[in-house]
Amino acid sequence: MRTRSAVMAFSALVALFLGLFQSPPTAAGATSAAPRTFRDPLNTGPDPFIAYADGAYHLTTTQGDSIKMWRSPSLGTLLATEPITVWRDSDPTRNQHIWAAEFYRFGGRWYMYCTADDGIDEHHRLYVLESAGDDPTGPYHFKARLTPPNHADKFAIDPGVLQHNGRLCLACSGVNAYQHNGLNIAPMPDPCTVAGDAVALDAHGGCPEVREGPEFLNRNGRTWMTYSACDTGKPDYQVWMMSLPEGADPLVPGNWTRHPGPQFSRNDARGVLGPGHHAFFRSPDGREDRILYHAKTTAVFTCSDRTTRAQRIGRRPDGSPDLGAPLALGATQDLPSGDPGSGNHWINDDGRSSGNGTVSCQGSWNYGTGCAAQCFWSDDHWSDVAGSTATFRFTGTRVALLSVRDIGNGIAAVSVDGGPERRVDFHGATRTGETLQYLSPRLPNGSHTLRIRVTGERNPASSAAFVSVDRAEAYTG
Repeated sequence: MRTRSAVMAFSALVALFLGLFQSPPTAAGATSAAPRTFRDPLNTGPDPFIAYADGAYHLTTTQGDSIKMWRSPSLGTLLATEPITVWRDSDPTRNQHIWAAEFYRFGGRWYMYCTADDGIDEHHRLYVLESAGDDPTGPYHFKARLTPPNHADKFAIDPGVLQHNGRLCLACSGVNAYQHNGLNIAPMPDPCTVAGDAVALDAHGGCPEVREGPEFLNRNGRTWMTYSACDTGKPDYQVWMMSLPEGADPLVPGNWTRHPGPQFSRNDARGVLGPGHHAFFRSPDGREDRILYHAKTTAVFTCSDRTTRAQRIGRRPDGSPDLGAPLALGATQDLPSGDPGSGNHWINDDGRSSGNGTVSCQGSWNYGTGCAAQCFWSDDHWSDVAGSTATFRFTGTRVALLSVRDIGNGIAAVSVDGGPERRVDFHGATRTGETLQYLSPRLPNGSHTLRIRVTGERNPASSAAFVSVDRAEAYTG
């Protein structure tokens, strides 16, 4: 299929890699669901932020024309939840390119920070919204534009709030003496006001382009600031770190210590490229720290196909956060401690399943184990023969289909329980793996089927009509 011949020879090595980073397969037809595990992606968008409140995770990712929020009691079911539109602006000076929203609770209300423009990138500015009550989903109303006096009309993105020694500071990426997109910090007497000039920080990074997406961890008497460096379209997009001692003034650049080298960066062996623009969150019981971030499965310079992922982080002897290395997309991980469990399970394209699920292929299908970390368990089925079908049988309330999107892919017809077919285009300008192709409607809890039919059709941009079948994720909650 498409470019497979060049990688088939590495199948044995890939199997070894994935054996190290994913849980052992369960025999087809196994009934032991894995309610205490989850697999990425958590969302199909970039620039993620998350907060746990009122017994649920609340997640935002960049959507462009609005701010949407996904809410779920378990990390494992975020992908299957419907988004809530919490903000859409009518002001034409700030209703486009709405990026990187973050939200914090201060004094019984929630404050949503974001960047937006009028359609021209250089016009990006920072804004804050305020909730009407104590609910992270709002409703919100516009509160203020956030502008340090010395940055009155300057480009700025990625607002975040630093809480240090009982004071607030606005951190963002924007014009400073070091980068066009560099790190700046300004004082805030309250969540909606900037009351002084922004101070520029000279932050290290692996590439010259940007220092953006500042995030903070307050642990063990220090404040740790992590941020992303390099262009987000590059596979080398990565996370770097600075720290601030307890009691030190964050508005004095010399108080920040730069830490050498990237803290979180590409992991080619696991198919993770461009990991960055992240956030931190604690498990529901407060015992674990996790990083939430976006990454890609392609080394091509592109800002598309960035998906949201999460994994547990550790602590070094000096107290600094140990972010580790990015895990393979689709690797089975333990849910955070205190998470009630998702009840979801995977069904591999070859019939292996971690729960109650099977798959059968009818017609002319190819099978290979050469797609490496771009596929779950490094294997998938594919066909361009019209009429060929693959049928996933599962028990649950919803099912997601993830597989390879590629330049030679065509159009499939997907149906659930014999219902109307929905046409799904598997074509992509860049080859990406573990891509969410289809998410079913919510179903009554019970036994169901997902049927994929190869139509033999393709859009004009595609070079062929292949359809790829990799894994399905079934949800029982």
